[in-house]
Amino acid sequence: MSRTDGLLTLDSPVYPERAESPAQGWLEEQSDRWLGAFSRARRAARVARIDIAAEVRRVAPAHAMLDLPALREAARDLSQLLRRDGFAPALVARAFALTGRAALLTKGMQPFDVQLAGAWVMLQGMVAEMETGEGKTLTATLPACAAALAGIPVHVITVNDYLVRRDAETMRPVYEALGLTVGVVTEDQQPQERQAAYGCHIVYASNKTIVFDYLRDRILLGAQTQALHLQLDKLAGAQSKVRRLLLRGLRFAIVDEADSVLVDEARTPLIISAPTDADDEAKVAKQGIALARRLRQPADFKLNLDERKVVLTDSGRQTVARLCDALGGVWAGLLRREELATQAISALHLFDRDYHYLVRDDKVQIIDEYTGRVMADRSWERGLHQLIEAKEGCVVTAQKEPLARISYQRFFRRYQLLSGMTGTAKEVEGELGYVYGLSVVRIPTHRPSRRQTLPERVYLTEAEKWQAIGERVQQIHAGGRPVLLGTPSVAASERASAVLTALRLDHQVLNAKQDGSEADIVAAAGQGGRITIATNMAGRGTDIKIDAEVAALGGLHVILSERHDAQRIDRQLAGRCARQGDPGVFEVILSLDDALVKQWGARAMAAAMVRLVRRQTSSATDKRRVLLIRRAQRRVEHAHSQVRKALLKLDQQVGNLLAFSGRPE
Repeated sequence: MSRTDGLLTLDSPVYPERAESPAQGWLEEQSDRWLGAFSRARRAARVARIDIAAEVRRVAPAHAMLDLPALREAARDLSQLLRRDGFAPALVARAFALTGRAALLTKGMQPFDVQLAGAWVMLQGMVAEMETGEGKTLTATLPACAAALAGIPVHVITVNDYLVRRDAETMRPVYEALGLTVGVVTEDQQPQERQAAYGCHIVYASNKTIVFDYLRDRILLGAQTQALHLQLDKLAGAQSKVRRLLLRGLRFAIVDEADSVLVDEARTPLIISAPTDADDEAKVAKQGIALARRLRQPADFKLNLDERKVVLTDSGRQTVARLCDALGGVWAGLLRREELATQAISALHLFDRDYHYLVRDDKVQIIDEYTGRVMADRSWERGLHQLIEAKEGCVVTAQKEPLARISYQRFFRRYQLLSGMTGTAKEVEGELGYVYGLSVVRIPTHRPSRRQTLPERVYLTEAEKWQAIGERVQQIHAGGRPVLLGTPSVAASERASAVLTALRLDHQVLNAKQDGSEADIVAAAGQGGRITIATNMAGRGTDIKIDAEVAALGGLHVILSERHDAQRIDRQLAGRCARQGDPGVFEVILSLDDALVKQWGARAMAAAMVRLVRRQTSSATDKRRVLLIRRAQRRVEHAHSQVRKALLKLDQQVGNLLAFSGRPE
């Protein structure tokens, strides 16, 4: 399969994927960035000019009376045309009309014009920015069906196994009505189950699962990734490596919550590892933490909070050398002991319990900072995980030896056609374009938004903020309306819970400690009088529906208690209310003691300005306080963007070295 002017043709090798782009110099890189942006904008404008909804309305009457057997027959006929002629607008309109008919017969649903527009954008290899609550689950079925009918294997990728199962089972009757098969791939499946699922027309999987399965395929193939090698390998019969592959290549991906998957999670490489000898791990980790506790800031080390790095001073290096004299072993080498020391200092001072990780069943489990979910099977590399285990008094596990690694950026760039959908993409449109070649097209809402956004309030201290939040929740609750209080971390959610408990307000807490009941808690958050405290995980995946009585009272009231590192995550929380034309209110209540200001505020503005704001502003709505926090947020967004760019370049360099050595990743 190859891509030509946005279309796919079926001259496919055994394991199709897009080839890596050659390394560019600085001048080529800048030229490609600006010319590419211009080209993407022109193409997006061209695609947006096609009124696919009007095309669907024109052909829909011909399918309006089809029953399920006739629908499947019509899908077979259309499949031949799509395989021959590609995604011509007239054929795509027929595919969308058939999918809409299937949805009506099996689910009682029919796509709106805005969903058709979003589907058309994704089928052209772009990101559709659709407001929260606009029905992205149904929208994704339209391009998935069109591509599958054209003979193209489709991967629908979302952020966790719960949503994988839910979305696949919800839409399965629609696909099967058109004669298409649906596979579900989750972490707990065996290789045979995964292989069978990937053999279906349309596969639902989480981003993490599909990347690791791809790495397993690369490990299996080794250096034999050329088409000729794979064709010859097929002749080996039952012993053929090709027959043991999990995926069928990377042809077409539809990425749900595209900004989260393609941007937020792109700061961390994906690594498949094997356990190593654990005999000395616990001893070294405990020694490292003991050593780090004897070092003092700033005499021995400095913390670079912008990049989350530790820098040893000259005095610190001398102190480390002196303290390590009696330890021997790995502590004898200069480079190794200084690396261990900086990692141990990081474990003590840069990673916080209930913010970056949980301790559960005597195990350290990483918390995804963007979703608030626990990543139970993830571990930090280079001994950091073992040092944090020693810091918390947990059983120290063995380090793992990397077998294969890849970043999300490199992986998703290998899809021959990549698309996505999300409620918040405009803020990272430039990065999506430069890294993945993706345009962002804003899709209008089905109904006008009725969300009311109240003036932002910023208090001097954290105590004042929580007092104001408690009083505000109490006031709203007395009127019978539901409240959703958003927090950035487990620790903050528990602080909020203590405040509401002191006010004798019944409430539900949803954080990484209650991830098993996430969907039930979120779904019930719109009931009259309900109070829900939720970390960032509540912002994605599950609808909060309100009844007529709650709507008459003004709808769900959402309160943001602390700004996130990315403004997009704040917008996701706002999107929990006023969905599909419902009423709702969004309110922001912050303080100058919030973590974002402490870590980034003094860097965003001169320290003297911070003191001035604290001393001379009396009103919680003073614009200078708001400006301080927003500038800090923009600064951390820029810093994270730089980290992602650096990771991509490093990953490309590592890939080149491994390719030179004969290894694929």
